[in-house]
Amino acid sequence: MTRTLVSAATLLASVSLAATAAARPMTSEDVAKLEIVGELAVSPDGNRIAYTTSRRPDVTEGEKNGGSSDQLKLAYGPDSARDFLPPDIDVSAVRFSPDGRMVSFLYKADDEKRAVWGIPVDGGGHRKLAAIEDANVRGYAWAPDGATLYLLAGAAPDEALDKRKKAGFDAVVYEEEAKLNRLFAARVGAEVDSAPRAIEIPGHVSKIQIAPDGTTAIVESAPSPRVDDSYTSKRVHIVDLARGRVLRAIETPGKLGDVEISPDGSRLSLIAAVDRHDPAATTLHLADVATGTYRALNAGAPEAAGDAEFLPDGRLAAIVDIGAQSVLRIYSAEGEVLEEHDPGALILSDLEVGGDTIAVEAHSPAHPPELFVMSGGRFTRWTQHNPWLAEIDMGAQRTFTYTARDGQEIEGVLIEPVGGIPRGGAPVIFDVHGGPEAHESNGWQTYYSSPGQVAAGRGYAVFMPNYRGSTAYGTAFSKQHQGDYAGKEFDDLVDGKRALVEAGIADPDRVGITGGSYGGFATAWGSTYYSQEFAAGVMFVGISNNISKFGTTDIPNEMYLVHERKWPWEEWDHLMERSPIYHVDKAETPLLIMHGDSDTRVSPTQSYELYRHIKTRKPETPVRLVLYPGEGHGNTKAAARYDYSVRMMEWFDTYLKPGDRDAPLPPPRPELKIDEADD
Repeated sequence: MTRTLVSAATLLASVSLAATAAARPMTSEDVAKLEIVGELAVSPDGNRIAYTTSRRPDVTEGEKNGGSSDQLKLAYGPDSARDFLPPDIDVSAVRFSPDGRMVSFLYKADDEKRAVWGIPVDGGGHRKLAAIEDANVRGYAWAPDGATLYLLAGAAPDEALDKRKKAGFDAVVYEEEAKLNRLFAARVGAEVDSAPRAIEIPGHVSKIQIAPDGTTAIVESAPSPRVDDSYTSKRVHIVDLARGRVLRAIETPGKLGDVEISPDGSRLSLIAAVDRHDPAATTLHLADVATGTYRALNAGAPEAAGDAEFLPDGRLAAIVDIGAQSVLRIYSAEGEVLEEHDPGALILSDLEVGGDTIAVEAHSPAHPPELFVMSGGRFTRWTQHNPWLAEIDMGAQRTFTYTARDGQEIEGVLIEPVGGIPRGGAPVIFDVHGGPEAHESNGWQTYYSSPGQVAAGRGYAVFMPNYRGSTAYGTAFSKQHQGDYAGKEFDDLVDGKRALVEAGIADPDRVGITGGSYGGFATAWGSTYYSQEFAAGVMFVGISNNISKFGTTDIPNEMYLVHERKWPWEEWDHLMERSPIYHVDKAETPLLIMHGDSDTRVSPTQSYELYRHIKTRKPETPVRLVLYPGEGHGNTKAAARYDYSVRMMEWFDTYLKPGDRDAPLPPPRPELKIDEADD
């Protein structure tokens, strides 16, 4: 089959980068105002696209603190999007009914359980379509004929347990009180079905799709609700809907990502790991529904598949990340590459199909995710959220590649300071991604914990390295960090610093480091073992002790399978030597540590340990620990996110701009631009 490359280098004017004559730098207050495009759904005829936008309360303008809310919108073409529900209706799981006449969604009305609701596309109010009286609906799927909704609901209430709790006996038996999701079939009609039919399903089901013939379901199931099982043991099962019997399983060996079913129901596309030690589900597979056999389409390629959708004629479209860029690839029904569409400056992240319409969520260095539609190899922008970004003077952004000490090529994304690199180099913030089974793309890079354009507007360069262990460079590259905690993976960071200095980009005495989770581990390592290399650090939900981390995390098997490949009892001494607390005697880097006090992935005790070791052994080194009540592995509330952004930049301004490690601690509470008159 001939492979054609369809370039979209000449994008429409609406996709061009930042507007000219921008007026001011970006601020933490701007980050708090960002509106982000979320879920997409394309109508069966391809004429409409339903999508959500996510925003948090703007606490900088006195709005009441809270988490994100998602607003339903409907678009018919470029710049045609409109709100489709009142602003106080927070929706999720947006779908079209099979006939395309209704948009359905999950919504929790006041004093009710979360249920499936719908609103006609041609006018009329929203109404409840299906519900489970005793539990929230967590997911759903339409039957092909539109007469039935299949509801994935939470576990039934335990009346005896609830009674004991009310009496004060609220003890929890850790990891032994699993609550499995349930599946129901509800009739769709003028009234809500009061007695949906229960269907038996295997294990803990997290997602369901209905086959085109309506007789079977494709369910994603893990042995238990534990996060570790969801990471390492999730599998696809084919379930007979009439009898509630598992017909067969697709026995992929490791992590599982996106799963889609073909229009004729005979095949599945699976983005999955190639073996149980593969750090991430990045390889695209085709599976035969009748036999359960499957085969990889891009195994070993230096790339990562992220999302896929079947087209109506049976071809398969897939978003593929190739290093810091992405493409939209079209496969034949047999799995051969037919076309590859280059989106130019865009990074593609979500893909949905309806009729002949291919819709994508995409971002660029100039804007967060927006809705685009591909036609004739071009990507046309349909939405224009955050128009005020045209006022922002942004730093130039590009990829930067260097060679590590052992010859390995490493790529990263570089944001230059607004106005360019000064003579002698700029202060540089290394923003290290977590995982490490993730990667940075050359798209939008400014969020509450990612300094991005906020730092660029204050005179910093920001470098985001795809150190070994990252995805999008092939499974072999992502496995290079295994069995080597803090070894070559973090040596890559120092080699990156030296490359930036040699290129005249970085001032060698003013390089800082930040990151969350595994990036927090990198920050702790850079602030202890490699302290002489980094002048300031901001660590978020990070790791400081690899031994105690194993005993306090909710993903111990994932740590063994795809990271260290050994159990702690096989290498106590090695794990301790690769822990930042072991190297606190070298810690001279001023370090700000931040952590959610309810984090189950990386226990906040990891931050307590590093803080206490530094305070005790190196009392002259500036260190501060900030805890966020109720927050987990990342901040969700608007105030906590804004507070984080302000503290991070204040810390770097104190220690990185002057390059003075001996500067006094900044005040414990940053100046927050909020209206104190509002409660």
